[in-house]
Amino acid sequence: MSRPRIVIVGAGFAGYRAARTLSRAARGRADITLLNPTDYFLYLPLLPQVAAGILEPRRVTVSLSGTLRGVRLVLGEADHIDLDARSVHCTGPEGDTGTLAYDRLVLAAGSVNKLLPVPGVAEHAHGFRGLPEALYLRDHVTRQIELAASADDPKNCAARCTFVVVGAGYTGTEVAAQGQLLTDALVRKHPLRDGVRPRWLLLDLAGRVLPELDRRLSDTAGRVLRGRGVEVRTGTSVKEATRDGVLLTDGEFVDTRTLVWCVGVRPDPLAESLGLPMERGRLLVEPTLRVPGRPEVFACGDAAAVPDLDEPGQYTPMTAQHAWRQGKVAGQNVAASLTGGELRSYRHKDLGFVVDLGGVQAAANPLGVPLSGPLAGAVTRGYHLAAMPGNRVRVAADWLLDAVLPRQGVQLGLVRSWSVPLDTASPELVRMPGGEPAGHRSGGAPARDHPGTAPGAHPAPGPVKRSDTPAEGDQ
Repeated sequence: MSRPRIVIVGAGFAGYRAARTLSRAARGRADITLLNPTDYFLYLPLLPQVAAGILEPRRVTVSLSGTLRGVRLVLGEADHIDLDARSVHCTGPEGDTGTLAYDRLVLAAGSVNKLLPVPGVAEHAHGFRGLPEALYLRDHVTRQIELAASADDPKNCAARCTFVVVGAGYTGTEVAAQGQLLTDALVRKHPLRDGVRPRWLLLDLAGRVLPELDRRLSDTAGRVLRGRGVEVRTGTSVKEATRDGVLLTDGEFVDTRTLVWCVGVRPDPLAESLGLPMERGRLLVEPTLRVPGRPEVFACGDAAAVPDLDEPGQYTPMTAQHAWRQGKVAGQNVAASLTGGELRSYRHKDLGFVVDLGGVQAAANPLGVPLSGPLAGAVTRGYHLAAMPGNRVRVAADWLLDAVLPRQGVQLGLVRSWSVPLDTASPELVRMPGGEPAGHRSGGAPARDHPGTAPGAHPAPGPVKRSDTPAEGDQ
């Protein structure tokens, strides 16, 4: 008798946890295949520290093949899922195509950058969802400070030292907090003109930073950011973006060469392509994470609208904590479905939240106890070390070195502006010359070529029109 075939699409928090749970439960009695565009699991909460130069990139990546015993890794992205034929059609990193047959499917495709119809944003902003975007931002910020230090024009110097972050949720708040500390460190090595200091703006239409969290955490984060000089603008966003700056909704024009888009995420388009009942782009599932009418299909993480059993009529939010816990339940239920066991319903218990504000500062409420200052910083780092499925010693070593040694403010030049466009549906992959990502997008439609590129130049993908020369993309 052949072993059951299990295919897991995506290795984010939900997919990785589901694969790990299944690998332990199956014990070789099932063929488990994990489809993912990269060979690592990315620990997203520490990505702002990569952009700030605190952690080296590999510290926040965990090898899939090295930590998931008995799981077959297939590099690629899902182009189409044929539910009737029980098969996943995928494209590999070099353009090769293939088909994965399954008896059980776990859809954990995750999410991508959320776009809004704001003029100029797609052309002039960058997101913060993947490792390439973090590496690009690290180089870009370093370059702006270096160019500002040698600029003769005071206005040009000030514009290069102005950084605008849109979205004051988890990601935007941590990017602004870590970025401000990074630029302060860079300025000590590259002194600016008299009277010029790095300027960070954090914008959000909500009335406070971290609007989704407890008011006390929000107030702590806002107080720390403002104390460092970060301009927190609530009730304000970007009305239009240009190559020379951004026009705010309050009418002010800010000269800047840096716009970081952290307004949130949207579910991967792959879920919507299935033609099944949806809830705001997420696949509707039962409390057991099984798709109604498709007993062989399970969905979890950002791709799934999971009923919140503690809040009737509501669905669990798209957070890493929920994705991680749902992945475990999905893995257990898939294993139970193969043996005729009882399926569990997903029910969560709020363990609290942590927000790293850089240095020794953080905001945290473990088990509902509000903390701030160095104690919150220690709890936050302890939480991340406990939550990471690998690299704990290396991460702790980088933190120690950052505490006693100056940061290395150098550009690596590995990621270009045009290779990480905001409109990409594959933020974990850099866009290759010619407009294609390194593998096709998870939603199925290939990336668009950009016509009209001059001979000998790298074509810009999608609508992105800037290059990485100082005169174009990084002014």
